[in-house]
Amino acid sequence: MSRRTALGVLGLGAAGVAGLTGCADTTPPVRKKAASGNNPVTAENSLTGSGGWHVPPDGRHTAKDRLGQIQGYASATSVGRGETIAFHVSLRKAQPFTVTVHRIGHYGGTGGRSMVTSPELPGAPRPTPKPDPDNGAIVCDWPVSWTLTVPDDWTSGAYVAVFTAEDGHRSLTPFVVREPARPSDLLVVLPFATYQAYNQWPLDGRTGKNLYKGYARPGVVGDNKHRAFRVSFDRPYSDHGLPRWAELDLAFIRWVERHGYDATYATSTDLHEGRVDPAQYTAMVFPGHDEYWSKPMRDVVESAVDQGTHVAFLAANNIYFHVRLADDAHGTPCRAVVCHKQDHDPHADENGPTTRWRDLPGEHGEKHGRAEQGLLGVQYNGILAEPAPLVVREPAHWFWSGTGLRDGEEIAGLVGVEADGHNPKMPSPRGASRTLLSESPYGDTWGKGGGRGRRVQNTSLTEHADGTLVFVAGTFHWSLALGDPAHAEPRVQRATKNLLDRMLTPRT
Repeated sequence: MSRRTALGVLGLGAAGVAGLTGCADTTPPVRKKAASGNNPVTAENSLTGSGGWHVPPDGRHTAKDRLGQIQGYASATSVGRGETIAFHVSLRKAQPFTVTVHRIGHYGGTGGRSMVTSPELPGAPRPTPKPDPDNGAIVCDWPVSWTLTVPDDWTSGAYVAVFTAEDGHRSLTPFVVREPARPSDLLVVLPFATYQAYNQWPLDGRTGKNLYKGYARPGVVGDNKHRAFRVSFDRPYSDHGLPRWAELDLAFIRWVERHGYDATYATSTDLHEGRVDPAQYTAMVFPGHDEYWSKPMRDVVESAVDQGTHVAFLAANNIYFHVRLADDAHGTPCRAVVCHKQDHDPHADENGPTTRWRDLPGEHGEKHGRAEQGLLGVQYNGILAEPAPLVVREPAHWFWSGTGLRDGEEIAGLVGVEADGHNPKMPSPRGASRTLLSESPYGDTWGKGGGRGRRVQNTSLTEHADGTLVFVAGTFHWSLALGDPAHAEPRVQRATKNLLDRMLTPRT
């Protein structure tokens, strides 16, 4: 437990309450130069892009799990320049296919750039394994179809491998190219552990499981009783291959690269495996739904804040479930996510059972001692059936500068899917000032009987004594408002620019 989180366990009295409002500093932020002295992202996005990376979910030639026309997975969630990554591909019928790798970015609005295409490869059907009877894991041990050695000049970023069969059917799988030796202003971390938690491959009406559900009987999706306790990265993502909620990450990537921020990329498994040194970055950004965290992942972020690296979470329901990452049958590390949630965890280790973080005791046995609010300032508090407006608070704060927003003004539809809020009964970051930048009432619809009633969403900004900032958007729709054309919201874009520019302003 970090110094700040340990102090936060005790932050429920007058001192903790006093930290709920921060100083409305209106000083405009000033961007500094890239930490590395250059910005490869700008040069990369000046190159000609293409839309070939996009595999529409309902496209005529988009693969479906129930038919399995062409699907595949990668041997790792991330790879360094000069390293190799393998792709394992199955086709419904034997036929040639190719793999084309694209980098995701802005690229003049095309959203991606084609990097390399494999030679024509022989394709064949591969077996769909049955779930493990003990933990529900579905593990494909398919042979390697093609291996890519990542060139030394590829720019760190989010990438997709698009699999295209001779008959035109397509699917994809994502991965990240790391560049850990290069300091950058921003480290963008993609939530691959959460991607896998939601992955119910194969959605074939009888086999697929994730950490939420499985099939009760053929054609009927069941509930928690039918879910898996362990999910494997050694399988495709469902249908077209883009993980659930990945659109949040893609929207942010388009926006941040369009605006020329100096960024490198990593995954949640990189946090777990110790491949991220927070001192290399001015800020760490978690743009998507990042719900499933191991203790080593959380330790990295707590260390980052302690060392003065800013942190921004641009969705909601962050750091909610404690998980373990496990090796596969061949000893490859971090190829499975384990989470028992409300069920007994028979393999709990020194880090505790795989349940909600807020249900784990603190270092000295404090109730709720590991609640995510102790790090983030707010925590998950509900689910929305329909989007609700975000109600602005503290409009004089520098965060809202230039937006023209007034106190109590609403931004329509910005609170969506899930929401975070401040809970006075839970630990708070101690020794820090916290500003609640929104106060948005909504109706929580989770559970029986119409839900849990009225809740309040909060967008939160915590500032520590040394100036380190921790921002939490508290809604799924924030990143969409940045880079999804259907949800673009200029005032949210301006506020996010204010946030990142303030984080990148040298401290005095």
